[in-house]
Amino acid sequence: MATGSHFGPAYGYHARVQPASAPLARIEAVAFDVGGTLIRPWPSVGHVYAEVAARHGLPNLAPEVLAGRFRLVWAKKQHLAETRAGWEQVVDEAFAGLAPIPPSQSFFPALYQRFAEPDVWRPYDDVPPVLDGLAAAGFRLAVISNWDERLRGLLRRLGLDSRFEALVVSCEVGHRKPDRAIFDEAVRKLALPAGRILHIGDSPEMDLQGARNAGFQALQIDRDAAAGGPDHLASMFELLERLRR
Repeated sequence: MATGSHFGPAYGYHARVQPASAPLARIEAVAFDVGGTLIRPWPSVGHVYAEVAARHGLPNLAPEVLAGRFRLVWAKKQHLAETRAGWEQVVDEAFAGLAPIPPSQSFFPALYQRFAEPDVWRPYDDVPPVLDGLAAAGFRLAVISNWDERLRGLLRRLGLDSRFEALVVSCEVGHRKPDRAIFDEAVRKLALPAGRILHIGDSPEMDLQGARNAGFQALQIDRDAAAGGPDHLASMFELLERLRR
C-alpha cells in the first residue's frame, strides 16, 4: 500500500513536517499521489484481506485485526519496492500465525488480483469535484505514484485516468518517491519547469519533501487534521481556494 500500491497506504503513519514554504505562485500543473490522496481501499485493507482469506478456507478472521497487522508490517517496510514479490512478503507477515500455509504459497495471487479491481477502491469524496474544478480553471493534471503495474488499469476502471495528462508510475520509471528521478520524469512529460508544478500527497517524506527536493512546490494532505496549515491541506477543497489566491 502506501505510499500507494498493492493495497494502499498505511494510514496513520504520516508524521507532519513543517518546513518553511512560500505562497503558491505561478502554478501551471498539479500532480497527485494516488493511494491515501486520491483513492483509498474500500471498505478497508482488512476487509479485503478477510474476504479473500475466507474464500480460501480461512473464515472468521477479523478485518480490524488484519488491518492492524498490515499497518504494523508496513510501518517496517515503507521503502519496499512496489513489486509482486515485495507484496508477497508483506502479506505473509501480516498473516503470520493465522494461516497454516503462507499466503504466498496459497491465496496471494487471488489477493493480488483483488486489489486490481475497482470495487475495492473508492475515490475520496472531495477528489472528483476538485479535479473538475482544477481542469475548468485551466490547470494541467498529472499523477506521480509509487505503484505497480496494476495502476493504469485500476485508474481506468475507476474512471480517473482520462483526467490526467501524464501518469508517472514508479514501476515504469524504475525509481520511486522520494527519489528525484521520478519527479524529473513528470517534469519531462509535462514539459514544464519543476517550480511551475504543485505536487499533492499524504506522505511528508515521499511527497512533501521529495517533491520540494526536486524543485516542485508541494503540499501534504491530511484529512484527519481539523484544519490545514501553510504546508498542509485538510481537504482537497482547500486546494482550490489556495490556487485562487
